[in-house]
Amino acid sequence: MPCPQITYQRPEDFAPLHLKLKGRENPDQAVETRVREILAYVHAQGDEALVDFTRRFDCPGFTASMLRVTPEEIAAARGQVIASDMDILREAADNIRSFHESQKQKSWWTTREDGTILGQMVRPVDSVGLYVPGGQGGETPLISSLLMNAIPAQVAGVERIAAVSPPRKDGSLNPYILAAASLLGITEIYRTGSAWAIAALAYGTGTIAPVDVLAGPGNIFVTTAKRLLVGQVGIDMIAGPSEIVILADQTAPPAWLAADLLSQAEHDPQAASILVTDSPEVAQATLKELAEQLERLPRSEIARKALADWGAVVVVPGLKEGIELVNLLAPEHLELAIADGWSVLGEIRHAGAIFLGCGCPEPVGDYFAGPNHVLPTMGNARFSSALSVETFTKKSSLIAAPPAYARRHGAKIARLARLEGLEAHARSVECRNV
Repeated sequence: MPCPQITYQRPEDFAPLHLKLKGRENPDQAVETRVREILAYVHAQGDEALVDFTRRFDCPGFTASMLRVTPEEIAAARGQVIASDMDILREAADNIRSFHESQKQKSWWTTREDGTILGQMVRPVDSVGLYVPGGQGGETPLISSLLMNAIPAQVAGVERIAAVSPPRKDGSLNPYILAAASLLGITEIYRTGSAWAIAALAYGTGTIAPVDVLAGPGNIFVTTAKRLLVGQVGIDMIAGPSEIVILADQTAPPAWLAADLLSQAEHDPQAASILVTDSPEVAQATLKELAEQLERLPRSEIARKALADWGAVVVVPGLKEGIELVNLLAPEHLELAIADGWSVLGEIRHAGAIFLGCGCPEPVGDYFAGPNHVLPTMGNARFSSALSVETFTKKSSLIAAPPAYARRHGAKIARLARLEGLEAHARSVECRNV
């Protein structure tokens, strides 16, 4: 059996599954200690540290002159990508941009009868640093992550966007990364990876200027570096391993369900793939399909471990209990593979992204439809949202009060200040009442 089958009937039954999934957090103090050392080294030595790390882990012949990708290299890389692939990237980028344009917020203000003006100004941050994993040996780059992180920043109006990605052994970057960056008009690209790239973007080096916000996925070293730098810079989120929950009824094709579960399981040995169904027949058929499809999957070893350790097929008495469990799980991705997903949509309280209908698998959102695929994991959808245009903006409150306001309300303001023991605050208002 590729993954365990369990039953859920009431909220008390969630505890064992929750405890199991909590194990994916896997805090590793040794990693944090190492990352702190990396951050300190880059902070102190800048480019020298980047070259040192890159020689040791990525490209033995790396030099400081290779850090920044040249315009000529970007142009050459675009020429290496076939036209049909560029068309796909362009269409995906257009879809992503169109969706995120709807997220733009406007500055606003209101005027009161006494002449007071109150409002909020929405402004983009000045600069953003994007981390783009190179994948296995630089041959499976996360192109979609570049699109999903860069485009919301552009829609927000960020003027400077810098991208970093670890070089391949020969010092090059995968041409698809550079082609996608070129398509978006991003020209500031650096060959550097892991925690030292994050440190360079946060602190700055001789070659790389510091940024205000960091975004983009990465391994545990990248994620730990981002977490430790909160306060020095803004970050998108602390994301854990990928996860999918599918709520299915008897109408869902088991072969499709198995394929969708595997679409997450192949990501990472710690990815969680969970089917919740009120049909024991669908549960059994899906388990059979998982076993068969695993044999034909190129990344079967990764997927097999993920399913065995973190996967589950959960049989529930009915859809009511299934929805209850979904909300307790608060998954990153939720597929509603039921006859009428719209009828229960209002009951879904916690999910990073929701895919309605058997014909809408999760990869549609990962790559092409438009909504962002950077989503809260590990149950954080209870209080967190997808990466958006708002990630790259900040808001300033606006207060314009005429002199009469302080005269009219000064005594009340001063009283509140003195209750807090802040005499200077009180006098600051009272001096205007003379």
